[in-house]
Amino acid sequence: MRKLVGLALLLGVLVMAACTAPVATPAAGEGAAQESAPAEAEAADQGDTIIIDGSSTVAPISSAVAEEFQRGNPGVRVPVGISGTGGGFKKFCAGETDISDASRPIKESEVEQCAQNGIEYIELPVAFDGLAVLVNPANDWAECLTVGELKTIWEPAAEGVITNWNQVRPDFPDRPLNLYGPGVDSGTYDYFTEAIVGEEGASRGDFLPSEDDNVLVQGVAGDENALGFFGLAYYEQNQDKLKLVAVDGGNGCVLPSAETVIDGTYQPLSRPIFIYVNRARVDEKPILNDFITFYLENAAALSVEVGYVPLSDELYQLAQQRFEERITGSIFEGLGSTVGVSLTDLLTREKGE
Repeated sequence: MRKLVGLALLLGVLVMAACTAPVATPAAGEGAAQESAPAEAEAADQGDTIIIDGSSTVAPISSAVAEEFQRGNPGVRVPVGISGTGGGFKKFCAGETDISDASRPIKESEVEQCAQNGIEYIELPVAFDGLAVLVNPANDWAECLTVGELKTIWEPAAEGVITNWNQVRPDFPDRPLNLYGPGVDSGTYDYFTEAIVGEEGASRGDFLPSEDDNVLVQGVAGDENALGFFGLAYYEQNQDKLKLVAVDGGNGCVLPSAETVIDGTYQPLSRPIFIYVNRARVDEKPILNDFITFYLENAAALSVEVGYVPLSDELYQLAQQRFEERITGSIFEGLGSTVGVSLTDLLTREKGE
């Protein structure tokens, strides 16, 4: 089955810009994010704290890894904050964090920001995720939406114009269409707009945004007219509150699942997700080296536990080699959200294989 991952990538498991377990679980990450900055900085100077921030999509995996690592290293603290992929890169490129969780590759503007501040980074894929399209369980009409219909709903021209369900499809009811989605600092927002609208960051502005997917879960769960999108893991941990919508990318209606993400049939809303590591801190803080090694060794099992799809063994090995050799920069060359590119191709090409 793991061999299928590489094949699925070649078929177009997307590599783009994008959160945790049950609503209660990410709360731990939120609490960690609220730690006082001075206290974190002081602890970081002592080398016993590893500071992580960024994507709410990746946060469940990083939180699970942090919890397991701290059990074996009780003197180490690993707070995991949630500020969205873009927000996380702002902190990371300013030198405020050791690791940045990211649900899309780094953008050119972020590459430049890091360079200006002398921040070198190691880019490491850690799992796959599918973006889920959700409605309220009371919605008995939207079972499947085409990519074209999703574009009609979310493109910039739809703002203030497509405001009713029957404008999406004539046989849908005459009911208001209330939209929920990740905020503009989210890698999930970047990825979705690239895959659906055709341009990263291009969408209507009249929707209810949040960088915290738990807020989106609550919004859709409490609104019978809602339509939203966010990471599949959040749906899987809140199935009693939400209804999953299949997506027709041109080959029929497909629901997101571990299987359809792996075999490449859930298109175009499947993607890999990443962590970025401050290169200099790896030398300055030996515990960070141990943590990243632990992260890559346990990402497969822990990503499954929190609702994500593990990479293939080959991809984890390539990521481990990339870290061990301290290879800096991005294999995506600052392109940000990139649909239909193979991680296997990019990583092996980098090694000259």
